[in-house]
Amino acid sequence: MKKLLLNILTCCLFISCSTSKKIEKALSYGNYDTAIANAVSKLRTNKDKKGKADYIIMLHEAYNKATDRDLASIAFLKKDNNPENYIRIYDTYVGLNNRQELIKPLLPLYAHGKALNFKFQDYSHQIINSKNEASQQLYSNATALLKSNNKLNIREAYNIFQDIEEINPNFKDTRVLIDEAHNKGTDFVLVHMINDTDKVIPQRLEDDLLNFSTYGINNLWTVYHNNAVQDLKYDYDMRVNLRQINISPEQIQERQIIKEKQIADGKKLLLDEKGNQVKDSLGNAIEIDNLKNIRCEYYEFKQFKSSQVSGNVEYFNLNTQQLVDAFPIESQFLFEHIYATASGDRRALETTLLPFLDNRRVPFPSESQMIYDTGEDLKLQLKQIITSYNIN
Repeated sequence: MKKLLLNILTCCLFISCSTSKKIEKALSYGNYDTAIANAVSKLRTNKDKKGKADYIIMLHEAYNKATDRDLASIAFLKKDNNPENYIRIYDTYVGLNNRQELIKPLLPLYAHGKALNFKFQDYSHQIINSKNEASQQLYSNATALLKSNNKLNIREAYNIFQDIEEINPNFKDTRVLIDEAHNKGTDFVLVHMINDTDKVIPQRLEDDLLNFSTYGINNLWTVYHNNAVQDLKYDYDMRVNLRQINISPEQIQERQIIKEKQIADGKKLLLDEKGNQVKDSLGNAIEIDNLKNIRCEYYEFKQFKSSQVSGNVEYFNLNTQQLVDAFPIESQFLFEHIYATASGDRRALETTLLPFLDNRRVPFPSESQMIYDTGEDLKLQLKQIITSYNIN
């Protein structure tokens, strides 16, 4: 028991020393907020213990140095008088305030019997002023980008408007401009199917392939339509071009299996070489399995038919009238049905064959049905192309 307690104390001492070293190292490298976070973590419990004094002293030192550094940085940025610095000034004031709020719950803090004085300030006025200045500068940058004909610039404007909304909700008409930027920055893609095969494509297959609501696509900057919206300018044309459909003939493959097996068919008396009954030690006649040879002829029929659809997906830029990219697609569907009959004792058959004896021949699917049944795999391929392909 004493050994266990000693090990626990040694472990706690090691962890404590390790944390202390980390804080000292962070201080020496100028990583003041890291030092503050580690010290605060150690002081959340039993802050008045004698062993916590070093953490309090290091916390005080890190706080003072971090505050001095941030205030000096703000002073320099203000002297520079560059509007692009407004957001940095705002972020720094917010950091100063957050640092104070992190330490406040721990106060008062004592080290070696003396209360340490943490100089706190009310930065609310500076935060509000710098927030408005930063918002105005970001707003100017974003509105300039929004006037561009380049969708990437417009998307950057969208991101900046989102930043404004985060720090200064409902600033001017930012929410309206967020919607405008999203609409102008979105690529609209019109999708249609082209049948270059000599087969008739079932309408329900085309409807399924082009029903993008079932694809679970969630792309901020790309919208797919299978029906053109009036007065909407489309950026791309996505063509699902089916070029070849192959359907095999209906086939029935046959095979015959003859199975023989020895099974127990009741009991019989055990006889010796002279034909006398063999008895056990109590005088009872001994019985053994009566083995019997059985035989079964198994006739299996496999109905088989396959279909294969191949083509490609093409992206055309409607502004340049050029092919941007193309992806091959190919899908195969196999129809297979097995049924069987048997003549003889079915007990001779393997258990894996027995279920087929309950089956009967079924009609082969039509050509239209075979083509449609390739659709599930084609949908998966289309979804993969749409979700992984970056138009810009």
